[in-house]
Amino acid sequence: MRVSYNWLKDYVELDLSPLALARELTKAGIAVEDIEDLAQGLKNVVVGKVLEISPHPNADRLLVCSVLIGDNKTCQIVTGAPNVRIGQLVAVALDGAVLSGNKPIHSCSFKGVLSDGMMCSAQELGLDTSGLPEAEALGIMEMPSGSLPGERAAKVLGLDDWVLVLELTPNRADCLALKNVAREVAAITGAKLLVPEERTYNLTRPTLPKPSVSIEAKDLCGRYVAMVIENVQVGHSPAWLRQRLMAAGIRPINNIVDITNYVMLETGQPLHAFDYDTIGQNTIIVRRGMEHEKIISLDGVTRSIKTDFLVIADAEKPVAIAGIMGGLNTEITELTRHVLLEAAHFDSINTRKTSRALGLRSEASLRFEKGVDISGCLLAAMRAAHMMAELASGEVMRDFVDEYVSPAQTGRINLRGRRVNEVLGTVLSLEEIKTILERLNLVPEKVREGELVVLVPGYRRDLSLEIDLIEEIARIYGYDRIPTTLPVGKLRGSCETISQKVEEVARRTLISCGVNEAITYSFIDPGSFDKLMLSPDHGWRNVVEIKNPLGEEQSVMRSTLVPGLLDAASRNVNRRAALVALFEVGRVYCPKEAVDEPLPEEKLNVAALVSGKLDKLWQYPAENLDFFYLKGILETLLNSFALGNYLLTPAKEYPFLHPGRAANVEYEGQNIGYIGELHPFVQESYNLHARTCLFELNLGLVKTETIEVKKYSPIPRFPSIKRDVALMVSEETSSREIEQLIAEAGGTWLNRIQLFDFYQGVQISAGKKSLAYTLTYQSHERTLTDEDVKSIHNRVIEELRNKFGADIR
Repeated sequence: MRVSYNWLKDYVELDLSPLALARELTKAGIAVEDIEDLAQGLKNVVVGKVLEISPHPNADRLLVCSVLIGDNKTCQIVTGAPNVRIGQLVAVALDGAVLSGNKPIHSCSFKGVLSDGMMCSAQELGLDTSGLPEAEALGIMEMPSGSLPGERAAKVLGLDDWVLVLELTPNRADCLALKNVAREVAAITGAKLLVPEERTYNLTRPTLPKPSVSIEAKDLCGRYVAMVIENVQVGHSPAWLRQRLMAAGIRPINNIVDITNYVMLETGQPLHAFDYDTIGQNTIIVRRGMEHEKIISLDGVTRSIKTDFLVIADAEKPVAIAGIMGGLNTEITELTRHVLLEAAHFDSINTRKTSRALGLRSEASLRFEKGVDISGCLLAAMRAAHMMAELASGEVMRDFVDEYVSPAQTGRINLRGRRVNEVLGTVLSLEEIKTILERLNLVPEKVREGELVVLVPGYRRDLSLEIDLIEEIARIYGYDRIPTTLPVGKLRGSCETISQKVEEVARRTLISCGVNEAITYSFIDPGSFDKLMLSPDHGWRNVVEIKNPLGEEQSVMRSTLVPGLLDAASRNVNRRAALVALFEVGRVYCPKEAVDEPLPEEKLNVAALVSGKLDKLWQYPAENLDFFYLKGILETLLNSFALGNYLLTPAKEYPFLHPGRAANVEYEGQNIGYIGELHPFVQESYNLHARTCLFELNLGLVKTETIEVKKYSPIPRFPSIKRDVALMVSEETSSREIEQLIAEAGGTWLNRIQLFDFYQGVQISAGKKSLAYTLTYQSHERTLTDEDVKSIHNRVIEELRNKFGADIR
């Protein structure tokens, strides 16, 4: 955004220099990227009055002029311009001047006659010459009547100005309006905000039909104001208007178009002017584009209109692409007599997409993309219409159209004075806070002690939360005035979700067991299920398919973590890793049964895999990683969840596992996972040479209340007593069942149960197995006697005989 310093002073009383103003704006968060001096190319250029003209003695085409350049001060100028005359007021570049394009001017001799400078054309002064005849553009420029000889040309031409180039962040689109920049300056500096006097104009009775406006795409156009200005005279804009547009980086065209651009820069509301006589049936329709529709835009390019474009059409044809560019068929020309003025509110997202699709971006589309204040449409249209009445001799029709389908809602934000001081570390009173907000045109209303409700104007679309208002207070109060203090905060309990707690425990436990975490893709190859030897109706084959997959190998979402871990293990083995120990905590996905549920069901799983052998140490031989090694890791994990009553039961339903080395993990009668050794065929298909074991658990079935906080237990003061028991039971009886019975029978004095021997072979009966346990008895209150332990131990043995028919050896 380019802001003219002189134009800004129409709206705010400024006593700061442009450089000082730039510093204040930057400190308050409105960064000034550059400052341009528009008079840079007019240094040492003054107004002169031609007093005498005489022929050059040595050149037929040159003239020698005596020019008054101040009080009784004249200079001699040699010129070849044909339009010079006595009494003419001209721009004189004196010795030392540097004109536009870095053209230096020095006193020099022309055919033996000294020239003290040069009388300049508009082009040599770097002024806009569009619309001027070539002879007038290249000939000596005549200065405005009333100019005094010796005056600085920059001041007379309105170029004694500075331009502040603002680098606006996306949230400060309000500063794309000069009025809002003035509000910022007034709030930051404390200067008085000025309201320029608006002239009133009589609205004429209509002699033309009133325009008809229909908004069909109400989701893309919330408001459309149409005003008609009759009997305009299209021509050049006055110099002051042209100069302000050029300072803002906009090329002047004619007075009607220039006024729409001027008001846009002033208010932030884009406007568009149509030749009313070219609007079919005096009808405006705001609609989406139609198939195969085309328009010739103002730049003369024929453009195809897509069905998602928003267009302005009359009863017969498109006349503009909404918010982007008008059509050539309704262009304002010198023949235009009646103008239809548009001020509208178009959807920012649609405008941005259309602009990108067409490769067109203008000052108007930029503002629509950022978002404009819908409540300002009518005010901007009235301002432009009245300027057309003044500068184009137009007559504003009394009847105008204002289709307002989405009325603006006043934003309200609750603000606590205590919270302001907590965040900023200040001690501002509520009255001080109110004063700062009022300077920003934010209306505070006190609702209760220490709290305000702040009304936010429509042009401040960036303000929606309490913290936004606190930031505004900090900007205007001054970041440099905020004391350096430590932030005030309160200690709060953990905000972790259930799944986050479970994930953290699982990761921490498995890492402590020496297993490395892997992260694999959520997208897998459906062919992985064939490698796992799954039947066609296996539940894991019920997957979520990707509509736009990267390839066949990543075309479905995983229903288990196993394929990803096996692929990772295979890659490690191919790179000659002797030991592979991996785990992954991640989500698996299953389609929901309901047809109207577009999103899949997500489950949190953990899976771990071991393959290979531990390294040989001097005191230990190399050890193969087998089922029982992984079972120990699984038990450690389950114990970290405090799942003390889990069971491992033989499993046959996993075709990818060894049929004799697989088990379900059950807890409270529910299957929460499985563990097993990989089937040799599956192991071979993944090129895994050593035995490979894995487990997978559904962490969603783990209750967080079972995750206990570790508590300190003092070292027992009293000695323990150990007793061994060896028994022979049916091979169908599991060690887990035996241990549970022993624990129940042993009571509180039974401290530990340890299986130290297992045998099944020719020395005992078929269908039997031998197990031996060490039972540790201990009391925390006194020393146990042999009689105490004997009675408990005998009870344990009796229970084993009664329930399992155990033969005590």
